[in-house]
Amino acid sequence: MAGTAPQPTDVEGVDAGVGLTALLVAAARAIETHRHDSLAQDTYAEHFVRAAPACAHWPVRIEQVPDGDGNPLWGRFARYFGLRTRVLDDFLLRSVRTSARQVVLLGAGLDTRAFRLDWPSGCVIFEIDRAGVLAFKHQVLTDLPATLKVKRIPVPVDLRADWVTALTTAGFNPAAPSVWLAEGLLFYLPGPAETYLIDTVDRLTTEGSTLAFEAKLEKDLQAYRDSPIYTATREQIGINLLHLFDKGPRPDSAGDLTAKGWSTSMHTPFDFTRRHRRGPLPEPNDALEGNRWVFAHKPSP
Repeated sequence: MAGTAPQPTDVEGVDAGVGLTALLVAAARAIETHRHDSLAQDTYAEHFVRAAPACAHWPVRIEQVPDGDGNPLWGRFARYFGLRTRVLDDFLLRSVRTSARQVVLLGAGLDTRAFRLDWPSGCVIFEIDRAGVLAFKHQVLTDLPATLKVKRIPVPVDLRADWVTALTTAGFNPAAPSVWLAEGLLFYLPGPAETYLIDTVDRLTTEGSTLAFEAKLEKDLQAYRDSPIYTATREQIGINLLHLFDKGPRPDSAGDLTAKGWSTSMHTPFDFTRRHRRGPLPEPNDALEGNRWVFAHKPSP
């Protein structure tokens, strides 16, 4: 697959802007997959990278990076995405092994959990993202081919549009427990859009449901504009994350969920680095310093 011509692949939706960050995460997952001490396995990730002309030259193994783990982008930042993948894999599987059988991936991007994780019987995964992103993913996985391990329902809709109607029309049942994931999504949205999304998840969930999302706590994102991670991402692959992040004030979504009766916990990525003994640790001028991973559970009234 890596040597095939990429021309026939429709890359609309992943070839620029926020969509291109999905390919960055795919490259990071590919690098993580090939590590001897891998935290997460995603054998499909490198095929997305090779299928998109904009990033066909990106590394998919750390050995392809001249300075290896010393590279802020393909070393430390990629390891961050590998750690995040593992932590959220564990969260999803833990959630569906208790009560939830519906999984909703908000801004699913190039997520392949429906293909690579061992799901309990009866689960269904709803993947919400723009039509172009889902079409690109479908074409790459069909060409491989990839084998599903669970029922998967793509929901091609922009999260700025009426995604609730699209989701329920696709078969989502608000009366049954569900698990929701917003991985690397919310800080691209304006604050009011994040609040609407969190409120909507609360409205569409019943007791026993769970939610995980990533947030950024910085009051001033520009304070980290010279961080090695942001600089390397901009200079090496042309993605200016600070340009893509929404500049407005962020809501306290964890606090909002707590006020609605959810049980929430908030962690730094470094908490899980220490737990797994792999991943990034704090550094000076660290763009990861304000990142938080939030896990929420909706208990019985």
